[in-house]
Amino acid sequence: MATLPNGSGIKALAVTKAGGPLEPIEIGRPAPGPHDVHIQIHYCGQCHSDIHATNGDWGIQLYPMAPGHEIAGTVIATNSTKFEVGQRVGVGCMVESCRACDLCDGGLEQHCPSMTQTYSSMFPAGKDHEECAGYHTNGGYSQEIVVHEHFVFGIPDSIDLAYAGPLLCAGITTYSPLNRLVKGKKDQKVGVIGLGGLGMMAVKIAKAMGAEVTVFSRNLDKKEQAEKLGATLVSHTDAEGLQAMARTLDTLIDTVACHHDVSSILNVLKVGGTCCFLGGVPQPYEISAFQLLFSRYSVCGSLIGGVPETQEMLDFCAEHKIVPDIDVIHANKAAETYKALEGGKFGAIRSVIDMSTIGELY
Repeated sequence: MATLPNGSGIKALAVTKAGGPLEPIEIGRPAPGPHDVHIQIHYCGQCHSDIHATNGDWGIQLYPMAPGHEIAGTVIATNSTKFEVGQRVGVGCMVESCRACDLCDGGLEQHCPSMTQTYSSMFPAGKDHEECAGYHTNGGYSQEIVVHEHFVFGIPDSIDLAYAGPLLCAGITTYSPLNRLVKGKKDQKVGVIGLGGLGMMAVKIAKAMGAEVTVFSRNLDKKEQAEKLGATLVSHTDAEGLQAMARTLDTLIDTVACHHDVSSILNVLKVGGTCCFLGGVPQPYEISAFQLLFSRYSVCGSLIGGVPETQEMLDFCAEHKIVPDIDVIHANKAAETYKALEGGKFGAIRSVIDMSTIGELY
């Protein structure tokens, strides 16, 4: 969220140059403005998007950058009528938008041209914190954050705060397309490509929506893990296996965050099926027009969800007792797990930093 240029007083973990390690720094947060919520951060999940952004993979060169958009904590001060001191709350991938256009009015704030990301976006002028305008936002790898009430979410009592943060990224990113493509439909067969943090949540949510789920992975190493989630795992490098599954699934949710072959997997869709991409992969994919023509496939993408849908997701997960698989870590392990995350070593386990330990690094 908004960060004071040359500010201090708030301990954080940041990357100071492209490809650099996480290291302790101090940042400054503005005092709460009208309708703002001042949050003490208890937990923040580590997401693969954090790696892409800080490495400069997406063309972002704003340093020092404190990542983190899977934030859970408690309110310590507020000028909001929606939240009170002591309330359990969360913040996800965005902290501002114009709040006036048709997209914002329709609950699609994530697509607003003025959408401001929790970290790595320039904070806009014309908002409550002019002293922060033109300086980039910094996220949840920090002790505190100040956010407009519109982008703060109440965490249902049944969800432990340690699990809440990843729901606001991996949870909503997978819930949103499944909400549009699967929820409320009978006898749905869903394929999930990749069983990392996003894939794990996609399986859990699709199962709760009543779908039969197949996971596609490079090999069968995660077979037992998939079966524990109630899914079948197949290798997408097995050409014969894919051929045997031709035209059997209604929807594919592709969660992989690096470039991979898609065209061979696409043929498992039924005529009229949809493949939805969730991974932020900058390289283009090769898909034959003939695949689309002869099977009437639709190919789409999905970017988190808007504010109303995110609260809906939290309530859905609370109702169905859906939480991510996490590993809560001390802040002194964050740099190590961050580097391991880049190598894809964690699979479906989400690393969550216990932010109460960050002071021990100083």
